[in-house]
Amino acid sequence: QKKPLSAIIKEVCEGWNLPNPETFALQNADSTNFYITEKNRNNIKNGSILRLTTSAAQMAQQLHERIQSSSMDMKLDALKDLANSSRDITFAQEFINLDVTVCSSGCFSFYLSVTITVFGDLLSFTLTAFVELMDHGIVSWDTFSVAFIKKIASYVCKSSMDTAVLQRSLAILESMVLNSQDLYQKVAQEITIGQLIPHLQGTDQDIQTYTIAVINALFLKAPEEKRQQCNVLHLSKILFLVFQNVIRSNKPINDEMAHQLYVLQVLTFNLLEDRMMTKMDPQDQAQRDIIFELRRIAFDVECESNNSGSFEKRKSMYTRDYKKLGFINHVNPAVDFTQIPPGMLALDNMLYFARHHQDAYIRIVLENSSREDKHECPFGRSSIELTKMLCEILKVGELPSENCHDFHPMFFTHDRSFEEFFCICIQLLNKTWKEMRATSEDFNKVMQVVKEQITRALTIKPNSLDQFKSRLQNLSYTEILKLRQSERMNQEDFQSRPILELREKIQPEIMELIKQQRLNRLCEGTCFRKISSRRRQDKFWYCRLSPNHKVLHYGDLEESPQGEVPHDSLQDKLPVADIKAVVTGKDCPHMKEKGALKQNKELLELAFSVLYESDEYLNFIAPDKHEYCVWTDGLNALLGKEMTSEFTRSDMDTLLNMEMKLRLLDLENIQIPEVPPPIPKEPSNYDFVYDCN
Repeated sequence: QKKPLSAIIKEVCEGWNLPNPETFALQNADSTNFYITEKNRNNIKNGSILRLTTSAAQMAQQLHERIQSSSMDMKLDALKDLANSSRDITFAQEFINLDVTVCSSGCFSFYLSVTITVFGDLLSFTLTAFVELMDHGIVSWDTFSVAFIKKIASYVCKSSMDTAVLQRSLAILESMVLNSQDLYQKVAQEITIGQLIPHLQGTDQDIQTYTIAVINALFLKAPEEKRQQCNVLHLSKILFLVFQNVIRSNKPINDEMAHQLYVLQVLTFNLLEDRMMTKMDPQDQAQRDIIFELRRIAFDVECESNNSGSFEKRKSMYTRDYKKLGFINHVNPAVDFTQIPPGMLALDNMLYFARHHQDAYIRIVLENSSREDKHECPFGRSSIELTKMLCEILKVGELPSENCHDFHPMFFTHDRSFEEFFCICIQLLNKTWKEMRATSEDFNKVMQVVKEQITRALTIKPNSLDQFKSRLQNLSYTEILKLRQSERMNQEDFQSRPILELREKIQPEIMELIKQQRLNRLCEGTCFRKISSRRRQDKFWYCRLSPNHKVLHYGDLEESPQGEVPHDSLQDKLPVADIKAVVTGKDCPHMKEKGALKQNKELLELAFSVLYESDEYLNFIAPDKHEYCVWTDGLNALLGKEMTSEFTRSDMDTLLNMEMKLRLLDLENIQIPEVPPPIPKEPSNYDFVYDCN
């Protein structure tokens, strides 16, 4: 408005109730930002620095004019400023609303000229600004032309390309594929997974992360036949390079890389879904031949000696052998594979085990066929149920979660990792069966123990299948019983009446302790990730409670902090007294338009909002379930409401049991009566005294 600087200072000081304006000075920081500071440093109010910025519309107009400059240095500075400013949605809206934002080719006008004609830093800042502007979801990805896609794909395919340009190009391709089926078709025509593989051979983890993200996106959007084709051509090489250059690298794996490895693992296992959901056709001779092959490998010598004879005799011989193989239907074992899941996947696993681990296969079959009927471990039935169990453990057929980082390195060490996983587990099942001295009636109990052995072994995330196998060797049935007993002792709940009354008495003390812990955690603060509907972002904001529990401080961050963020650096405040309610899940305003996809359901479980004033909300998406429980509990405690999260119940049980055991330590091995002892009758007189000496 071209006001005198002194007038600006006066207005600001009056608006902020600051001391005499004459004690303040105005410092020109750059062309658009000014800073007001007190001349007398001893009188600075709360150590604050006030910042005045020009409006978003003015900044957008100025930047656009600077971008059009003929001076390359001025254009570079303008693009650098644009890349930083585009993170703000208000500025992005103003910039995109300029008349020149969209041209007939379906692309931002200045990008059309810059991305085709320049390289180096100019191109890097241009693509960075493009990614930031598109990330707000103001412009549809479908508006972009094939020429633009070809240009971005060409940057990815070049053998020597600036790292920043390559990162942004990969990020753009990922967003295009994930946000539009039509764009997936166009991107898939310009770039193949084979052309992306060389980027996995480098040492830059960011490039590797973006590359795996694009591969995952192409996998996710591809039709089933194309996924299977990619499985044959590229998957083994991708897994090998990921294991050698990423998992075995000296660099620690960051959260985003862990998430992309998890997604790749899920998509790899989902290639098995088709076989898992395919029933066997008992009339299909090719499928029946697989069962004949299992019989031939197990009873080769015996079959050769019984080649001759009548039809009835051969039929009887086949039935006997199928019973030894452990099929439920001895006459026609093909019927066993009509259950889905696991369908034909179980038969595939059995054949792989018979061919690639032939000695172990023959030993298991012959060992069980020589036992009494009730003590034999049925190989066929066990294989079918085990395959179904492994599919449940690895969640075969489910879409990857948006917030999960749970990948297992050992599944990247072998191109047939699921089959090898099965081979290890079927031998474990046979070993556990013998240790339990199980009979056919104990089948389900054995399967429960085997599932516990497998899940416990997976929790340590072995680096190889051999390590997984070694871990299982230490988890014998006896060891599982010891672990169960130990856990049961730790979780033992006393049910006698005196104990229950004592629990009720000390429960309020424990609840107050939990409340104080939640409020202390809110005072430490949490870094929250901003997640849009477009793509995963590395944008963060921080929120923490003031030490006096009266104000929530929050503000945006450039990057994830290494420790606590001080109150002074958080720009925004929300008085606790202004908070009206805390809502969660579908009731949150930023969750109401989410669809029914699994990743959206995951977000719903982590979403909560703070309602203040009449219709204003502060929206959160917790990084994990633990932080979600901490924050919802803490906010409810501030409002004087009950803390009802799963985490609170768990803490209450843990602390209460611990306190009870400490208080009852001196009563060990002493029988506590169910009812209190009777009160004695009153004495006939009170002529007595207790001598304290």
